[in-house]
Amino acid sequence: MKLTTKGRYAVMAMADLANNANGKAISLTEISSRQNISLAYLEQIFIKLKNKKLVKSTRGANGGYILERSASEIKLSYIISAVDEEVKMLNCKKHSKKGCNNKSTKCITHNLWDELDQHIHGFFEKVKLQDLVKHNPNL
Repeated sequence: MKLTTKGRYAVMAMADLANNANGKAISLTEISSRQNISLAYLEQIFIKLKNKKLVKSTRGANGGYILERSASEIKLSYIISAVDEEVKMLNCKKHSKKGCNNKSTKCITHNLWDELDQHIHGFFEKVKLQDLVKHNPNL
């Protein structure tokens, strides 16, 4: 399974934001410090999150980011897809005429990995940002 640091850091940063906002904007510097994520990397991630309307920014002395929707409405799958991440177990394309590894048939374990892929996607669809904060109040 492959989930890059971009996807992991996006989820971490959004959980930090949800846990620490309390109605006020949080700066990326604060998130960077608490989560030990490069500020430059967070800036790239938050541009994507903002474009997908998961966060909004405010300017000024007390500027920063706030969630665009409540944490109970934001699925982990939204966050991961917002930063152009794809979690998958298979190298082949599901609906491709070519099978696994560019062969004409699927590999012998194709259906196993495909089923695992579905479980993973289902998990990210079920878990919401609020669930992370609720289970880890000291983020």
